[in-house]
Amino acid sequence: MTPYATEAIAEEGSAIWFSQFGAPNAVVELRNGPPGHPGSDEVLVEVEFAPINPADLNVLEGKYGILPTLPAVPGIEGVGVVRKAGAQAGGGWVGKRVLLPHGFGSWRKFGVCHKANLVVVPEGVPVQQAAMLRINPATAWCMLREFVSLKPGEWIVQNAANSGVGRAVIQIAKACGWRTVNVVRREGLEAELASIGADAVVVEGEQLAKRIEAATGGALVRLGLNAVGGESALGLAKVLTEGGTLVTYGAMSLQPVRIPNGLLIFKDLDFRGFWVSRWYAQSTQQQRQSMFNQLFQWAESGVLHTPVEAVYPLGEIDTALSHAARGARAGKVLLAP
Repeated sequence: MTPYATEAIAEEGSAIWFSQFGAPNAVVELRNGPPGHPGSDEVLVEVEFAPINPADLNVLEGKYGILPTLPAVPGIEGVGVVRKAGAQAGGGWVGKRVLLPHGFGSWRKFGVCHKANLVVVPEGVPVQQAAMLRINPATAWCMLREFVSLKPGEWIVQNAANSGVGRAVIQIAKACGWRTVNVVRREGLEAELASIGADAVVVEGEQLAKRIEAATGGALVRLGLNAVGGESALGLAKVLTEGGTLVTYGAMSLQPVRIPNGLLIFKDLDFRGFWVSRWYAQSTQQQRQSMFNQLFQWAESGVLHTPVEAVYPLGEIDTALSHAARGARAGKVLLAP
């Protein structure tokens, strides 16, 4: 499974391509091409919004788990409207707003995909929020449900709590009746995260495990979510109760997860990894639709909300990429083809 399109299907001057891996701003270019024509069971989708995710930057750099055959159009998620449908696809698709599937390459104006790969977005879901549901909220949802059967009132500990996934974890946990202790790398985020449902916020540093324990009142913690690695991951592992699970889904510090033997021997901790691309590949259509139904409901009601800091047209891709690479943003950067 490749999450990037490798066929020229964009209208004139409206698709971002890259032909080699390297620094994102150095390898992308705006190219011309025909809009494409849907086959019998396919539809032509006009893209409305597509976010720039860290995974997109990693792909451009050649550092992601799945890399496309070049040249390719990047972009692993987004939202659009069906403009044309093939003879066997059914005319009912035209005008529908849909989530773009893996394999689409969302940094483009138009694209063709099979109708079976589309997820229809309910009318009440804000369009920009829909564009950002497939990766970060889905990752949060799966990690909170796939590894530990959490009971109401239980604590979850996570680092990178102000990231896109971290914020989704806070909001979903709040909606489900779970409590979160959230580790961040800088001060000044406490009030902001509390406003979206965080129960406790702890800043990285010395005695991290003890400060997390103090924040939870010494409660048993069975699930930890790690997107950083290194000492931060160790701090999470230390506060997990016997038989607890630490799920790693990122490596922001570029440091490996180092676990003392004692935590394995005496606590019997379970160390797992999660990658949402694998989940999509292995899950059933029913499982995926069930997840999206819940995410749509929360997005429509405002329970689940991802802030947007800036929106750029494709012609300003260099500025958009530079903006997305900043370390202290207050929201996502979107492309609006």
